[in-house]
Order: sequence, then C-alpha cells, then structure tokens
Amino acid sequence: MSTTTSKADVRGTVEYRLGDGPLCSVPRGPIEVEIAGNDVTLSWGSGQTRQSTAIPASDFSRYVASKAIVIG
Repeated sequence: MSTTTSKADVRGTVEYRLGDGPLCSVPRGPIEVEIAGNDVTLSWGSGQTRQSTAIPASDFSRYVASKAIVIG
C-alpha cells in the first residue's frame, strides 16, 4: 500500500473521536497529513508535544472540500 505525506493547515473545525469518548478538535495551524488507503493520519504540535489521530478518508475529503483543511 502506498503512503503519501503532505503539509497542510487547519483553518476551520476539524474533529475526531478519542476512542469511544467525546469529539475532540484538532487545533488550528500547521499539521502533517499521511494518506494511506482508507485512513488519513493527522499530526500536529511542536517540540516534544506531538499528537496525532487517524480519521476516515471520507471525513478528510469533506474537511478539504469545506476548506477546514488546506493542503500545501
């Protein structure tokens, strides 16, 4: 399976579910996007504080279409 990594910027509301818990928001600002099949991993933070989450590719496409995530 091929993997693509890109830089992007969160400019709107981007949410993910933390396990079976509540929805959490990815903070606005720069992120790294790794696309692998049906999943997209978003990574953010700086220094020693890094976080990441995997979301379905369909959710990622919706965020890109609404300009909540801008690639490039």
